[in-house]
Amino acid sequence: MHHASELFWSASVEELKRGYVYLEREEEFVCLVCGESFEQGRIYADNGQYYEAERFMRRHIELEHRSMLTYLLGLDKKITGLSDLQKQLVQLFDQGWSDKEIMKEIGSNSTSIVRNHRFALREKMKQAKVFLAIMEQIEEKTARPQKFIHTHRTPEMVDERYAITEEEHENLLRVYFPNGLEGALAQFPKKQKHKLAILTHVARRFQANRTYSEQEVNEKLREIYPDYVTLRRYLIDYGFMERLPSGKEYWVKLSEEDRRTKP
Repeated sequence: MHHASELFWSASVEELKRGYVYLEREEEFVCLVCGESFEQGRIYADNGQYYEAERFMRRHIELEHRSMLTYLLGLDKKITGLSDLQKQLVQLFDQGWSDKEIMKEIGSNSTSIVRNHRFALREKMKQAKVFLAIMEQIEEKTARPQKFIHTHRTPEMVDERYAITEEEHENLLRVYFPNGLEGALAQFPKKQKHKLAILTHVARRFQANRTYSEQEVNEKLREIYPDYVTLRRYLIDYGFMERLPSGKEYWVKLSEEDRRTKP
């Protein structure tokens, strides 16, 4: 299973739209939502039908995640930059609703309001294109650009704590995991940025497409640090994991859409 969050942030716009990437070295198609992978050249069977790997990946996204548009719109507004109303409008635009139908749906009394929203979204897209072009040129001209670790897709808050370079992140892990990255945590840090680095690493020990019992979570975390309750609480507080109100089931938090599908 691949770490989908890292692949997600390094994917191109076209790859984000289709929902998967192809890793040439591994010869696998990998889902950007959950990390599920299918091997190139292998035939997959489902309900009496047979599929090549890439076609089966497209089927996987449709069955498990509905669509990439649905998934992307389900991400937090801190990630998408879209308000709840804008997300609703995008969904209605995608479904082919007319301006008049949308006007009634959102409780407006004028189709010009809907047209204004369409215009604002197109302007937002233009700004995003220009900004991307600017930043890519800066990255290309920088002799050794600082690479920041990728923010997970469900942060409770995006602030200066997330400004951690890959080099800084690796150094922190070496300090807090002196016996290797698969070993135990020497101590739980007090600084917020250090906590984020540790939690990012710890969260990778959980698979994104399965549910864990509280006992399973505790056992995994106890191997890392004696005070597993603290680790568990921070994983939830920082938006890495989510659980049922009863505490009986835990899972890696992917997006608001995933949260709504949980019992």
